[in-house]
Amino acid sequence: MIRKPKVADVEAMARIINERADLGELLPRSRYYIYQNLRDFVVCERDGRIVGTGSGHILWSDLEEIRALAVAPPWQGQGIGTAIVQALLEEARNLSLPRVFVFTFKPDLFQQLGFYQVDKMTLPRKVWGECIRCPKFPDCDAVALVFDLEERC
Repeated sequence: MIRKPKVADVEAMARIINERADLGELLPRSRYYIYQNLRDFVVCERDGRIVGTGSGHILWSDLEEIRALAVAPPWQGQGIGTAIVQALLEEARNLSLPRVFVFTFKPDLFQQLGFYQVDKMTLPRKVWGECIRCPKFPDCDAVALVFDLEERC
């Protein structure tokens, strides 16, 4: 079940995200960050436990970023990541956003869902607004991928 998170879900969300971050699959997120951005997130709940999460963060009137997509190891390969991305794309569609992007170290899932690779510099609001403060900047090895919602209505 994909749903909006509750405050009580933050500990599980932080654990899942940061376990994946420790493996170099995404950037870590503090509990403070998760609390501050809780309304951007969705979670997947199975058997009363949070097993996956991700967020959609609006950067401008025409652009949203998918962030912090993470699924707990025992639940990977069961379509949870796909369901979370599809839920986030649906939220973006309902907000009439034309494009969604992701910076990822694991592009396969996104490419299978119809995202296509672009040069990071085609997303200047992200690069100069946020990436510049990242410890990986300017040598980040993340891949930038975009999904055009307008073409898929």
